[in-house]
Amino acid sequence: MLSDPHIGFVVAAYAVAAAVIAGMIGSVVFDYRRLSAHLDEANRALEAARGAADRRR
Repeated sequence: MLSDPHIGFVVAAYAVAAAVIAGMIGSVVFDYRRLSAHLDEANRALEAARGAADRRR
């Protein structure tokens, strides 16, 4: 198997595929954290607005 002339290509293809998949997973995790932070911020703003509206009544 190691004497196959194409083993370098096979190993490189697997390495590139693993790097791409890891990059995609990292991108999704980063985007999830970013969106969660924005959602938390929006929820805090909504709660503050509701509190201000309740105080006006």
